[in-house]
Amino acid sequence: MTTAYPRDSLKAHPPYLAPAYVSTRTRSPKRPLVILPHTLSELSGPVYGHDSVLENDSDLTKQHVGEPLGERIIVSGRVMDEDGRPISDTLIEIWQANAAGRYIHVVDQHPAPLDPNFTGAGRCVTDAEGRYKFTTIRPGAYPWLNHPNAWRPNHIHFSLFGPSFLTRLVTQMYFPGDPLIPLDPIACAVPEKDRERLIAKFDLETTVPEWALGYRFDFVLRGREHTPFEEPHDE
Repeated sequence: MTTAYPRDSLKAHPPYLAPAYVSTRTRSPKRPLVILPHTLSELSGPVYGHDSVLENDSDLTKQHVGEPLGERIIVSGRVMDEDGRPISDTLIEIWQANAAGRYIHVVDQHPAPLDPNFTGAGRCVTDAEGRYKFTTIRPGAYPWLNHPNAWRPNHIHFSLFGPSFLTRLVTQMYFPGDPLIPLDPIACAVPEKDRERLIAKFDLETTVPEWALGYRFDFVLRGREHTPFEEPHDE
């Protein structure tokens, strides 16, 4: 049976042209999009499994000889469909800046220190209940030259593969109480009623005493409650 996903769910996503987000002015489509009908190949594959995902890939604090600098955090949650059913065996990838707000990338040359013990990338596969967990370092804010004195809020990028390419989601997770969120054109491109869904919740249950704070961040792939996606060209 072919499943038709409601296109009303797209209203939660940011527009292709968000004038305050300067780079969208040149790369947003100039003509209406051509909507192609969904066929079996889009709805059923490919499926990404866990064959190449190692046990420690989800712990970004254990990828090097030494321990990275910064505040340790645990980010966990569930991946579900629009009806609340768990999505198991789906690949989740994350990437982020280090505690000083710097990526290991040739384009990122702003004067913040690199951490030799932090690469800033990890991955895992959801379990039978759609659960995932990452151990990492809270990322720092960083300047991004979009407008005078522009700073990105602390955030972690997420990429999820559900049962097909149509359920692929790339988004960002923000942290509660960050004063930069209301000033950020990328975050503010998401409709206000949906923006809170991109902010993680502090989770005392997963906080490890005297070691790391816990945050919960759930995902919905496709449909009515689809988690808003990020503009895909953001670094």
